[in-house]
Amino acid sequence: MEGAAASSEGLRYAEYSRVPTGAGKGQAELDRGLARTMIAVGLGVATVAFAGRYAFHLWKPLEQAITETAKRISISSLSSYYKGGFEQKMSRREASLILGVSPSAGKAKIRTAHRRIMILNHPDKG
Repeated sequence: MEGAAASSEGLRYAEYSRVPTGAGKGQAELDRGLARTMIAVGLGVATVAFAGRYAFHLWKPLEQAITETAKRISISSLSSYYKGGFEQKMSRREASLILGVSPSAGKAKIRTAHRRIMILNHPDKG
């Protein structure tokens, strides 16, 4: 009985320690595949680096053009708020500019615009 148990133990270890035939060939193919992947990743990184360098060289002239264009656009034209010099007594024109309505707007439109501005600037908002 002990002889049978010892032989079965030996067979079990033999199965794990045995190297299948052609294992070296499979490892070589795996290494080649890994090398190809690393080369492809390296070439991809190099391509991105050269494209970035090219983009930075193009950016310098574009940066000047964008800066000049931004200077030409006045800041006040981008804002929807009236930033004029206030008069001693507010005129109808100035009030309509502040509210964002036409000077000939009716009472309902003026009240709606006033309410909208008051809600936007209320301290309890949010």
